[in-house]
Amino acid sequence: MKDKDTMVEQDYYSILGVSKNASEDDIKKAYRKLAVKYHPDKNPGNKEAEEKFKEATSAYETLKDSQKRAAYDRYGHQASRNGGGSGGFGSSGFHHEGFDFAEGFSSFSDIFEEMFKENSFRTRNSQQQPGSDIRYDLSITLEEAFRGKTVNLKFTTFIVCDRCHGSGSEENSRPSVCPTCGGRGSIRQQHGFVTLERTCSTCGGTGSILSNPCQKCSGSGRIKGEKNLEVSIPAGVDSDSRVRIPGEGEAGFKGAPSGDLYVFVIVKPHELFKRHDSDIYINVPISIVTASIGGEIKVPTIDGSVHTIKIPHGTQTGHQFRVRSKGMSMIRSNNRGDMIVEVVVETPVSLSRKQKNLFNEFETEGNDKSNNPKVFDFVKKIKDLVDKYD
Repeated sequence: MKDKDTMVEQDYYSILGVSKNASEDDIKKAYRKLAVKYHPDKNPGNKEAEEKFKEATSAYETLKDSQKRAAYDRYGHQASRNGGGSGGFGSSGFHHEGFDFAEGFSSFSDIFEEMFKENSFRTRNSQQQPGSDIRYDLSITLEEAFRGKTVNLKFTTFIVCDRCHGSGSEENSRPSVCPTCGGRGSIRQQHGFVTLERTCSTCGGTGSILSNPCQKCSGSGRIKGEKNLEVSIPAGVDSDSRVRIPGEGEAGFKGAPSGDLYVFVIVKPHELFKRHDSDIYINVPISIVTASIGGEIKVPTIDGSVHTIKIPHGTQTGHQFRVRSKGMSMIRSNNRGDMIVEVVVETPVSLSRKQKNLFNEFETEGNDKSNNPKVFDFVKKIKDLVDKYD
């Protein structure tokens, strides 16, 4: 292998595969082709491709600049070492990691963006501007979310002009090609390697002008108006669910497609139920007697029915009972979630003298660990803790 200082440096024109009389455009096209072929994003881990990419970039950085190119034609690679050349990868901003450099293409996608920028710009601007999407916030109850609902929406937006039917022109009048941009919809300006394109101010990017604009919509093809729509909200929706109605947004300019309508659902809080995904949660108070000796309770459900739950004796606050398939509907399914019933044992209030005496009697007769295991366990833990410091 040759020493680095004695290696023969390849001619920049040969690297790019162009003649010394090549035009600026030919040099750019040649580099673009090599950059696509050898870019590190397309050849991960390929050192040979990386070196070829570096060589092509170094050659291009020199030959694209008329002053650097003239110095190179006269002095060769010595020009860059004397400060008159490309300056190497350091001055051009090239970094190995991430291949980030100030000029040229920072990523493989940038190459294609530059290659197809002109065509994509022409296509984008020659088409008419579509209408914007619309968001409609709809509040519904939890019961309506469970069953689904058909709603009538009324809102004001841009609708198709009923005079010109969206064309923007008066009857028997047709648009003509824009004389400024020649129908392209954009004005292109070349600044060395950089190509700038801006929307044509004469036609607004449409590529055509109206010789006889519609008097009602002033040539836009749309007017402000009221829309009335019937929309079906499916069963099982939750807050932030959205229903898309294609083509029911704002009307486009001059007959362009309309935007879409997005109905965002907001489910109102319920006085009894709380929802988590497709499950329904409800807190139900029970008496101390029912919790102690057991019994039955009636619980409402989201579908309007009543469900009976058996409470075993000794039930504590916070105990949950799961009732299968009594929760919310599931979207696009016949299944339902579950209902989780959590009981809260209520301490009696406003006791009569007789009731107080009964509780005192109960306390006297049943004040042992078998009746109040948690109380006795807690008292024991306190005693053990105190004994440690005695």
